[in-house]
Amino acid sequence: MDRRQFLLCFPTVALALKSGAIFAASAVKSPYTLRLWPGLPPGGGGPTGEMHISPKGAQSHIALPFLTVVTPVSPNGHGVLIAAGGGYKRIEMAMEAWPAAHWLVARGYTAYILSYRLPGEGWHDGNEVALQDAQRALRMVRSREKQVSVLGFSAGGHLLAMAATRPDYRSYTRIDALDNLPPRADSAALIYPIITLEKPFNHTSTHKILLGHAATPAQEAAWSVQHYVTPQTPPVFLVQAEDDPVSDPRNTLIMQAACIREQVDVTLYRYPTGGHGFAMGRLGTPTVQWPAHYEKWLSRLNRGQIVQA
Repeated sequence: MDRRQFLLCFPTVALALKSGAIFAASAVKSPYTLRLWPGLPPGGGGPTGEMHISPKGAQSHIALPFLTVVTPVSPNGHGVLIAAGGGYKRIEMAMEAWPAAHWLVARGYTAYILSYRLPGEGWHDGNEVALQDAQRALRMVRSREKQVSVLGFSAGGHLLAMAATRPDYRSYTRIDALDNLPPRADSAALIYPIITLEKPFNHTSTHKILLGHAATPAQEAAWSVQHYVTPQTPPVFLVQAEDDPVSDPRNTLIMQAACIREQVDVTLYRYPTGGHGFAMGRLGTPTVQWPAHYEKWLSRLNRGQIVQA
């Protein structure tokens, strides 16, 4: 492990401990990090200095995006790329990403936690930078695993949905042999995701950060996931609380309808209460049920019982 990798890994592992996602030595190997880019990220610009971690365990000010890899002692050959939300203003690691990784690793899946660039932090490539990181991360996971899934929460759901539905989109110029691999996912789980940025769903932080206040209808459509669903889109798993005040519950209905239109396998679980940001389930609400459904869905996928595009 080189010095930069160590410097990246130390705050990440410290965050895991702080958040309570402590991995038992008998079930997991030591987490480590992988830089996404061999040099500076595409386009340049952005913040300098150390990554910021909030008192609640959210990341921001990410100058060099990276993956944190958490591997079970007996991996099943299935890697899951995780992107936490935060409205593209921060990345909610302690609330969403680390609990999800802990849950996955306990079941034999290798977790790849994405620390992606935030578009509002001065990057020259603007609103493309998070998608660049997601595509590069998918290529990296694809080079290491037999099967690749994505798991995104809120704005992280928007990001990974954009990546999963647009594998042929070239968001950056090829830089090395890794970029010859398609940034393709075999399945996509989207938990209270932002799907559409079109009116009347243009009130979110995702819309503000990616498009600003003067976005045209064409720009809003270009960043709305439902327009990129095709028959080649991988199977989709959706979770939503009907009382979500941030991600309008109609987002998942829009995604479900797009999948049905294109004959893509889609599974949707909606719960009457749970709000936003319930991660792996909020105690006292029915959202605690969704991880068990997700586990069965992943198992069916691994057995070939879910038809992939």
